[in-house]
Amino acid sequence: MLNQNKGLKAIALLEALKGTVSLCVGFGLHHLAGENLGKLAESIVNHLHLNPASHFPSILITAARSFSDKNVSILAFVAFVYAAVRFIEAYGLWRELVWIEWFALASGAIYLPFEIYEVIFNTSIVGVCLFLLNVLVVSYMAYILFSKKKLKKHLN
Repeated sequence: MLNQNKGLKAIALLEALKGTVSLCVGFGLHHLAGENLGKLAESIVNHLHLNPASHFPSILITAARSFSDKNVSILAFVAFVYAAVRFIEAYGLWRELVWIEWFALASGAIYLPFEIYEVIFNTSIVGVCLFLLNVLVVSYMAYILFSKKKLKKHLN
């Protein structure tokens, strides 16, 4: 059980990191609400000495112009909710709450089809690494849960 404990704590730390990143994104989006995002994107492109007419910078500028304050506020709210879920999951895994272990298994597994799609059609080293990390987490959570279930059945 000691090794399982270390594994759960490692996954809890990963979830806490995801929550922290999401919280930072939420605060960043909250800070940007009310800003002219199109002008902000143009200034970033200019600061990086990129050609605003080239493909990716123009996509960034066009996307930034299409966001309203309401959309940015909604995205910030979603980021805060996601952060809260990740922090709850991290706490539950740290405390070895079984229902959170099931939640961690399900919440990791739900991303797998999307990650497989990304790996197949938009292959990148980051995408492959995230996919492999998620497969590792989902496999480990399944192992933990089913080994506990098997142990419980054996004890009864």
